Amino acid sequence: MLVKIYGSAIYGVTAQTITIEVSVDTPGVGYHLVGLPDNAIKESSYRISAALKNVGYKVPGKKITINMAPADLRKEGSAYDLSIAIGILASSDQIVSDNIADYIIMGELSLDGGLQPIKGVLPIAIKAREEGFKGFILPKQNTREAAIVSNLEVYGVENISEVINFFNKGLPLERTVIDTRKEFQDKINYFPFDFSEVKGQETAKRAMEVAAAGGHNIILIGPPGSGKTMLAKRVPSILPPFTLKEALETTKIHSVAGKIGSETSLMTVRPFRSPHHTISDVALVGGGSYPQPGEISLAHNGVLFLDEMPEFKRTVLEVMRQPLEDRVVTISRAKFTVNYPASFMLVASMNPSPSGYFPDDPNNTSTSFEMQRYMNRLSGPLLDRIDIHVEVQKVEFEQLADRRKGEDSLAIRERVMKAREAQNERYQDLEISYNAQMGPKEIERFCELDEVSRNLIKTAMDKLSLSARAYDRILKVARTIADLEGTSEIRSDHIAEAIQYRSLDREFWNI
Repeated sequence: MLVKIYGSAIYGVTAQTITIEVSVDTPGVGYHLVGLPDNAIKESSYRISAALKNVGYKVPGKKITINMAPADLRKEGSAYDLSIAIGILASSDQIVSDNIADYIIMGELSLDGGLQPIKGVLPIAIKAREEGFKGFILPKQNTREAAIVSNLEVYGVENISEVINFFNKGLPLERTVIDTRKEFQDKINYFPFDFSEVKGQETAKRAMEVAAAGGHNIILIGPPGSGKTMLAKRVPSILPPFTLKEALETTKIHSVAGKIGSETSLMTVRPFRSPHHTISDVALVGGGSYPQPGEISLAHNGVLFLDEMPEFKRTVLEVMRQPLEDRVVTISRAKFTVNYPASFMLVASMNPSPSGYFPDDPNNTSTSFEMQRYMNRLSGPLLDRIDIHVEVQKVEFEQLADRRKGEDSLAIRERVMKAREAQNERYQDLEISYNAQMGPKEIERFCELDEVSRNLIKTAMDKLSLSARAYDRILKVARTIADLEGTSEIRSDHIAEAIQYRSLDREFWNI
């Protein structure tokens, strides 16, 4: 008897429905699995056999042929165990199969018949709703994630026996229902860190506000213990809150990577990713034999923090150049290509020298040559994509001992949101959303300067030895500073502040 069961495969951050055709025939003996399965799927026969035996059923001693269509797409992972097991039972008339085709069925089996969580549940649920399936049967640990999708019945099960009884005896399964919008609104303003906890560093905090308002990449240069990491961790708290669309996009990526916990449904806070400097280029941008999203995609719509940036391998840093520009990562293989979104805000930090201190600090033991060689670890094209460079000085005792709280993140966030609203209105007919995305045409159109501002930026480039690539960055940042003040024109004081945020473009700044 031939039975069709439906599962799903993940390609990039989208799902594709897989038809699992199971035929149990006589005469003959054997287990034949076709349709480009990987080793995890091929090994499923052992898990299925033990699981069915332990719940009172068995794999029939007949010829079993299983085809996973479309047959030219590679299938991977153990999430098809439950689909194949139910298909074998239905094809051998051990259970009723009248309405099996109405459901997507996915789950990894344990030998006792229990179910283990799977990856990529949210894209699968979205695809199931698009294709008109009635429901989605999956491990209970993944139900909250799948229940984000409306107009789809989501049933979480702990054991294959529950699925068998649902089809065979009509015993109801427990449906999971989540009010997505309510849950989203309830948690959207929760942050573990706040800018009010930062002592001193007013210049750096102002630079962070400007960076958040315009979506600018930023690098912090300062000695150990000056608060660079503390500042970076608080950036998500001043970024505009997720829209529901952004939350779904980001949750899909984390779902594919298996980063969603069993108690979590929809991500409500912008991600903050901080990879170690020993990370490989594949782990950072994504890829592998079976492509998976990397850290820059996990930071989509959030913050990627590279602590001690010069300590990262040069090849790792250089592979970020294209994603920083295009905001997408393309992974190409011989038979397929997948795209992962990578629209993130880069926050980096570094010491001013190998010893960790500025040239005028008594603790500095690095020579001018050592300092210059240290700075050269960061290439010009990479720095070209970082709009704001700010020096972070060490905090004095009086500031540390001051018990007064600084301005909190909520107040800063309100100013950032007003600036973003102005940018959204300005770029509503364009393909960009905020100032950092401006190209030459947008800069020429939206960053007009008066004579005083033009003379100021010319003088700065001559006197401070600013590079030519700094010109556009200064105009972008000045545009954001003007937006924070609510003015349509860029004034000379906006240009002056923007010039201060180009430390690394000054010739021999650290000698």
